[in-house]
Amino acid sequence: MTRRGWRLGCVAVLTAICVSGPGRPDVIRTASDLGPLPADRYTYTAQDYQRSQQATALLVRQCMAERGHADFPLDPRNPSDPITLAAVSTDYGALDLASARRWGYGWDPATSRAHRPTGRRMTDAEYADYPACLSRSDQRLMRGIDLRRDWLYAGTRAIETDKAVKRDPDLRAAWAAWSGCMADRGFTRYVDPVAAYTDTAWHRGSDGNTRHTRRERDTAVADVICKRRHNTAEIWHTARARIQTVDITQHRARYTAGLEALRTYRATITEVLRTLG
Repeated sequence: MTRRGWRLGCVAVLTAICVSGPGRPDVIRTASDLGPLPADRYTYTAQDYQRSQQATALLVRQCMAERGHADFPLDPRNPSDPITLAAVSTDYGALDLASARRWGYGWDPATSRAHRPTGRRMTDAEYADYPACLSRSDQRLMRGIDLRRDWLYAGTRAIETDKAVKRDPDLRAAWAAWSGCMADRGFTRYVDPVAAYTDTAWHRGSDGNTRHTRRERDTAVADVICKRRHNTAEIWHTARARIQTVDITQHRARYTAGLEALRTYRATITEVLRTLG
């Protein structure tokens, strides 16, 4: 091996060691396997969403009862079923090899990601009062929060930090290695894994799922294999962590205010669930 080749080999090994981190599994199958990011503690979570939905349902039911709808369901359906569209997002693209082999860039249709209400349909009279009660519920949950300045500040900064991540030279090199690997295996030379995941060739439906064609599944498998070969997700995660850390340091007061707003919101939800649940 030449001296240059030896140095590149060492860099690859050291990168794999550095990004693996303590407690991180040897094989990355989900984004959570990569560990938390610095901005996570300032961010609205899936648990926050679930609890907020429960609190909203309780507040809406209370409001509807005050308007004469005593038996309003907690999870009502609209009088007519609307067309539902599901937004599909991914932090690192496909990561799980078994899932890629079976479902490509989609998922098992038997486990739909779209929420389907379990309650009865609203009557026309209930549906007329529902928007006002929903608005009152939102106002109650947001009490004491400056929506323009503090609410989900980390989310607004994520737009800027993600732009910086995409410019990161280490990540761009990692994407180039991944892209070359995809091309070497006979697949499209995508600019990055998100481009592969969101390729319109997979024909996502309104629920966000794909058609699971042979070409899609083969592409997703190659995608995961190339990520593992070049530690793409790990390098990507490291770049995000580094840039988020810098951004939090530079905007410490705003992040702190955003975290206090989130804590206020969580406390309000806890109170609603305790008193009405």
